Amino acid sequence: MTNAVETYTPLAPEDQARADLYSLLSSLLLSIPTDETLQKLSQLEGGEGDIGSAISSLARVAKAVDAGSVEREYNVVFIGVGRGDILPYASYYLTGFLHEKPLADLRAAMRSLGLQRREGVVEPEDHLGSLCEMMSGLITGAFGEPASLQTQKDFFNAHIGPWAAHCFSDLEKAENAVLYAPVGSLGRALMDIENEAFRFE
Repeated sequence: MTNAVETYTPLAPEDQARADLYSLLSSLLLSIPTDETLQKLSQLEGGEGDIGSAISSLARVAKAVDAGSVEREYNVVFIGVGRGDILPYASYYLTGFLHEKPLADLRAAMRSLGLQRREGVVEPEDHLGSLCEMMSGLITGAFGEPASLQTQKDFFNAHIGPWAAHCFSDLEKAENAVLYAPVGSLGRALMDIENEAFRFE
């Protein structure tokens, strides 16, 4: 989200995998995939479980679509005429309106963590893609040092856990979602794992 710096602190493989998934979701939610992105997605290899199944589906769909069709899909799903099929904002999912208390709470949390809104970003900070970017950065230390597991848990439970699985589920089932249906599946599966893991930390 802001002020990324290089860090060479080694991460446990499971934490690197979590960060990579959050980063992938962030990039797909915040910007329209290019042909190059679709090529990279088509080469992904899934594995067992819900995460692996979603990655396999994403790769399969990426092979069958092109950048033009995905751009049209993105615009319908997230932008629309007036509004898209999905409004991926914490404020909307938690209050029914944009720019509400969840956004103010997030901005306060960002200040406490030393995070700043990146210049040129027009989306409110409580956009799901931005939150995934922040979570990835907290795990890897992209904003400084890697955040403690407790800090990650507190951030997730306050700003992502209460609503993101619902949003990803809506995306998974959205009428106009093609590439974004498996993106929704992947996000929902990650949220389920994170919710379960943090419950026992």
